Amino acid sequence: MRSRRQEACPPAFNLLSSSVALKPPVSRVAVALGSNLGNRLKHLQKARDLLKKLAIGDSFHQAPVYQTEPVACPPGSPDFYNTVVAFDYSGSAHELLEATQAIEFRLGRVAVPERNAPRVIDVDILFFGNEQIDGEILDLPHPRLT
Repeated sequence: MRSRRQEACPPAFNLLSSSVALKPPVSRVAVALGSNLGNRLKHLQKARDLLKKLAIGDSFHQAPVYQTEPVACPPGSPDFYNTVVAFDYSGSAHELLEATQAIEFRLGRVAVPERNAPRVIDVDILFFGNEQIDGEILDLPHPRLT
């Protein structure tokens, strides 16, 4: 027979059912943007604006836009406009990859079999905090960054 005192004891504290909200980890990320087709500056600005919506607070920063000659691209490829943005992000690296691919699709990038073909927009994750990933669809830090 249990005493009244034992019945009145509260159940063990359960983190999963408590009202305490666990925040996902925050990572500092850098993303490269490039465009060499159409209105290159407009494409960079649209991609930047969409990425800014993913940033936590006022953590979003952008490097100046610069023009570069295409490297390892088909002959006659137009020059690129490029920039890099950095911000704090609270999802996973693969979630950010999905978001960057969605931005490319939304802005009109189409998949072509030719490597380094001219493109409306290119959005590449350069680094994701200190994560190191060597996968089939994602390599971090970006292979050409190191």
